[in-house]
Amino acid sequence: MKLLISPKDKEEAIEAIRGGADIIDVKNPDEGSLGANFPWVIKEIRKLVPENIEVSATIGDFPNLPGTASLAALGVASIGVDYVKVGLYGINKLEDAIKLSSSVVRAVKDFNKKTRVVISGYADFHRIDSINYSLIPEITRRTNADFAMLDTAIKDGRNIFNFLTLEELRKFVVHSHKNGISVAFGGSLRKEHIETLCDMEVDVIGIRGAVCERNDRRGRISFEKVQYLRNIIDNYRK
Repeated sequence: MKLLISPKDKEEAIEAIRGGADIIDVKNPDEGSLGANFPWVIKEIRKLVPENIEVSATIGDFPNLPGTASLAALGVASIGVDYVKVGLYGINKLEDAIKLSSSVVRAVKDFNKKTRVVISGYADFHRIDSINYSLIPEITRRTNADFAMLDTAIKDGRNIFNFLTLEELRKFVVHSHKNGISVAFGGSLRKEHIETLCDMEVDVIGIRGAVCERNDRRGRISFEKVQYLRNIIDNYRK
C-alpha cells in the first residue's frame, strides 16, 4: 500500500518527502476536501520532488461542469504530474458523473496516456446530495479512468469508517480490483486505520490531518508524523 501525503506548499512537500511519502499530492485544503491549488505551486513542488516519488494534484470538488473540469484536468496534466484527481461533488446522477469523468479522462489521456486519472466519490455523499459512493467503481470502469477513490466531503473529524461499514468498504475494493481498477481511500484517516486498510488491500491511503500539527488538517505537516505512518506500513509488510 502506498502512502500519499497532501501538502499545500513547498515547505510541507519537503516534510512529506523527508518522512517517506510514496506520493506527494498537491491540494489546497482551504478550498475543500479535494481543493485545487495554484498552478505555480504545483509546478514548484513538481520540480523539487525526486524521480522515485510520484506527484498527484487535485482539480477540485467539482459541480456538474464537465467542460470546466476537462480544462482544469488538462492544465494540471500539462505540469507533468503522475495523477490527476477529481471529486464528483455536485453530481448525483450516473449519466452526469460519467459525462464529467469521461471529459476529464479524455483531456488527460489526449495529452499523456501515462498520466493516471483518479475519480473520487464521498463516503458521506448523503450529506451533500452527491452521487452514491458505491457507483464510483462503475463510473471509473466505464470512463477508462485508473483509480476509484473515496474521501469525506465535510471535514468535521468524522472519517470514512463513520459512514460506511467494513463490509461496504471491502466490497468497494473487491469490485474495483475485479475490473482492473486501483483503489485509494482518504477521508480523515488515522494511524489506527492503517492495518485495516492494508488487510483490505487498498492500493493507496491518502493522509493530511493525521500528519499535521495537532492532527488538524489546517495545521502544518510534520515529517516525524509522516515517518511514523511510513513505519507502520513498512512493519505490516514484514
